[in-house]
Amino acid sequence: MEMLWAEGAYTRGFRGWAEEERGWRVEVPQHPDRQLWRSRLEEKPCGLLVLPRRWVVERTFAWLGQARRLAKDYERLPEIGVAMIHWAMSRIMLRRLVGAAR
Repeated sequence: MEMLWAEGAYTRGFRGWAEEERGWRVEVPQHPDRQLWRSRLEEKPCGLLVLPRRWVVERTFAWLGQARRLAKDYERLPEIGVAMIHWAMSRIMLRRLVGAAR
C-alpha cells in the first residue's frame, strides 16, 4: 500500500504515524476554498458540494457498517476490531470474485 484516503479527523496524529512508521502517503479530501470561506474572502456556497474522493471513504464505511458485528463497537481489544474489519473486507472481496466468475 502506498497511499490512504482518510477523513478530516485523521489529519494530525494518524498522518504522522502512517508516514513515519509505514511509509504511506495520507490524503485527506478537503474543500478547495475552505480557507477563503473562513477568512470571509469568499462567500460559502449553498447546497451540496461534492468533494473529490470523499465518497471512497464514506462508501467503505458503509460497506463495513453492513457487517453486523461492526455495526456497534462490541470489541474490547483493538486487535479484535481490526480482525473483524479484515473479515468483513475479505467477505466483500470474495463475493465480488464469485460474482465475476459466473
